[in-house]
Amino acid sequence: MKISDVRGLNDAELAAKKAEARQEYFNLRLQQQTGQLEKPSRMNDLRKTVAKIETVVSERRLNLKVTSRTPKAAAKTEKKK
Repeated sequence: MKISDVRGLNDAELAAKKAEARQEYFNLRLQQQTGQLEKPSRMNDLRKTVAKIETVVSERRLNLKVTSRTPKAAAKTEKKK
């Protein structure tokens, strides 16, 4: 799930997605402990999805305005490094 997709959700949808992702992550941890986990990379994806959701929730709570980076701005930033 991309961050732009997450920002497009309302607060109720964010809470539902977060709960769903945490529940799936819990189930995958159980599968991992029993040796039945087929796709370990899914755990990382879910962890990152939860982090994205929590980031958007924090931004909204603090009333932060987030601007997306344009390719030009990204190129300028990389040249400075």
